[in-house]
Amino acid sequence: MTTISQDHFITSISDALQHISYYHPLDYIHALAAAYEREQSPAAKDAIAQILTNSRMCAEGHRPICQDTGIVVVFLKVGMDVRWDATMSVQEMVNEGVRRAYLHPDNVLRASIVADPAFTRKNTRDNTPAVVHYEIVPGNTVEVKLAAKGGGSENKSKFAMLNPGDNIVDWVMKTVPQMGAGWCPPGMLGIGIGGSAEKAMLMAKESLMEHIDMAQLKERGPQNKIEELRIELCDKINALGIGAQGLGGLSTVLDVKVFDFPTHAASKPIAMIPNCAATRHAHFTLDGSGAVSLPVPSLSDWPDVTWRPDVNAKHVDLDALTPEVVASWKAGDRLLLNGKLLTGRDAAHKRIAGLFANGESLPENVDFTNRVIYYVGPVDPVRDEAVGPAGPTTATRMDGFTEMMLEKTGLIAMIGKAERGPTGVEAIRKHKAAYLMAVGGAAYLVSKAIRSSRVVAFEDLGMEAIYEFEVHDMPVTVAVDARGENVHETGPREWQDKIRSLPILA
Repeated sequence: MTTISQDHFITSISDALQHISYYHPLDYIHALAAAYEREQSPAAKDAIAQILTNSRMCAEGHRPICQDTGIVVVFLKVGMDVRWDATMSVQEMVNEGVRRAYLHPDNVLRASIVADPAFTRKNTRDNTPAVVHYEIVPGNTVEVKLAAKGGGSENKSKFAMLNPGDNIVDWVMKTVPQMGAGWCPPGMLGIGIGGSAEKAMLMAKESLMEHIDMAQLKERGPQNKIEELRIELCDKINALGIGAQGLGGLSTVLDVKVFDFPTHAASKPIAMIPNCAATRHAHFTLDGSGAVSLPVPSLSDWPDVTWRPDVNAKHVDLDALTPEVVASWKAGDRLLLNGKLLTGRDAAHKRIAGLFANGESLPENVDFTNRVIYYVGPVDPVRDEAVGPAGPTTATRMDGFTEMMLEKTGLIAMIGKAERGPTGVEAIRKHKAAYLMAVGGAAYLVSKAIRSSRVVAFEDLGMEAIYEFEVHDMPVTVAVDARGENVHETGPREWQDKIRSLPILA
């Protein structure tokens, strides 16, 4: 009989969540470094360089890889011979570990969890509760797999009840392009096949905790049908040319994981969940000997890749920005932004829409005339930081507000991550505005371009308040220009054609 103490369990959860907030799993770093070496698309190679540079900076500075520090998901295998020395339930202990990790004063993590999801959506302020899955198994240990899953990738999860005769590869290849780039590729795809609807989703999620081993699998060759399926899907998905951040390129996925389970004769459930460039997970076992500390990687494990701005990037003075300057930008242009911009995302846009609907004006300190808005919910700063990690959020969530913002506020450009939907692109074209893309998964790198930060409106919204940032050489790419040209359409199409003609990839 093994005794697991409440304190050791809570401490292990808390320490692991801090660890994965700033240390990428090394299997991901090695796979991404290999993708960087192979990449031939300049835009994709630049994006991967930002992600790798950001990763090493976070490992050195012990700050979050991404501003979206995720919803905590825990898979527990509890041995039947385990005895708990605890007054809390297991769920309560996990929540306490989350609370301590996310409020740690030396590395504050962003609280993203909202209660009452259908109505008030009030932030719980400590990122609790976690989502916990239990399995009671033979043995005398507690095995823990945990992840901090970002909302951008989680929102791209897909599920279907296929007919028994339907082709799995066909469904995946039809579905992946529908996911867009909001999940921040290159990353992993987890697929669950069989069981029931909820079992398929659980398998897809748990598979993302597995080690990235696609290169090793291809080298030794598949040994069963599942491994054959993994290789086929990985190759065919990469042949789509979606590439890093959806800009077009050779690497969209680094690995595809597949778990399966017996199912009803009339059913073929299938779930697919992506893991983003901020892949964060850990696996450890409590055996009663004390709290678990995860091994600290060496900085020599990171590749010698340091992102630097494109020599042809255009310097932009945000404080003197005009519609004429915006109209001169072309899709694909690299920009370095300097001056002041405003921030705002879902909750702020919704509140602005409410003000206009009631015949009210914007708050006194908010003037979007000839200005740029950055879709971001930053991490709170620590020590001498102007702001914590502050990477972009998924831009499509603001598409429904774009016409209103461009028509009524004087706004002329927006910054976010991934593609815009048809509604957003049409509003941008109509108003001759522009959409600029920052790299998702490079939040700490981006934050170093922010020299000052202050809340100017909606302070009660926390990280979703409207801030004013002063930035210096903030790197962005023109993703949609004033004519409606869209790199998230042209880039993947171009690279899909190129991939077909590359002998080594055909």
